[in-house]
Amino acid sequence: MPGAARDEGRPSWAPPSLDSGRLQAALKSLELTVRGRLDGLLQGNHLGLVPGPGTEPGEARIYQPGDDVRRMDWAVTARMNEPHIRQTVADRELETWVALDLSPSLDFGSAACDKRELAVAGLAAVTHLTSGGGNRIGAVVDNGERLTRMPARGGSAYARALLKKVVEMPRAEEGTRGDLARLVESLRRPPRRRGLAVVISDFLGPLEWQRALRGLGTRHSLLAIEVLDPRDVELPDVGTVLLSDPETGKQREVRTTPVLRKEFAAAAAAHREEVAAALRRAGCAHLVLRTDSDWIADVVRFVMARKRGWSGGAA
Repeated sequence: MPGAARDEGRPSWAPPSLDSGRLQAALKSLELTVRGRLDGLLQGNHLGLVPGPGTEPGEARIYQPGDDVRRMDWAVTARMNEPHIRQTVADRELETWVALDLSPSLDFGSAACDKRELAVAGLAAVTHLTSGGGNRIGAVVDNGERLTRMPARGGSAYARALLKKVVEMPRAEEGTRGDLARLVESLRRPPRRRGLAVVISDFLGPLEWQRALRGLGTRHSLLAIEVLDPRDVELPDVGTVLLSDPETGKQREVRTTPVLRKEFAAAAAAHREEVAAALRRAGCAHLVLRTDSDWIADVVRFVMARKRGWSGGAA
């Protein structure tokens, strides 16, 4: 949104309709913002946003409340007569795949940016936090009209090229319905080496993606980045307003009475809880980014909480 004041940590790059030179400068500004506030956050970790677990067995330690019971070491528990869990060593090379939802429901924003910009910001954070050490990142992007695959490769130059290609992807016409279940399933087939799978979406609509996500979790560590706008969870008190569904094209004029606003907020909260519960059942780490919040601060809090959890501290 040119001319709008933005807080530190909020996306501020130019839309992809601008010339290539300005776009490159905007992406460079985004990279500097991410690196400036996240550098050094995860020194010594190889799984970035989901630090700690890998495929190589490590030492056993005493079980603490909040630990994943699936990592229980029953042999040591029986021998020591006290619950122990088996720690794992992070893989030395990580392959990260991102399923990025850019369907029309993300072409909207009522705060400092639109949800599409924030989704790209989330991708930039994942790219930075999982880069280095021979790690690779790839992406599958769906704008509702077509699904685009970008192979997993390493190097900062490739990461920049991937972000640029994502930002330049055209927006689908209004009335185009996204298919998150198809997008998540695209990370399962063909099978890829074990690593980190990230799903970035606003998770609006039916929860038809649950089965595909659970299947993906049997092979990969999972992270879901939920992108929200204040208008996804509450209606403003503005009298009569025209509501539009960008994925169906349907419109409806309503009056935002106190009763309607209360019912809308309750329904939105119920849907958000259903999404969170489905992600928990799939064993998926859950990061929420909002267009009216400092997204990098939210990423930092999430990562530090994950690190404390995997090291046995209170999350």
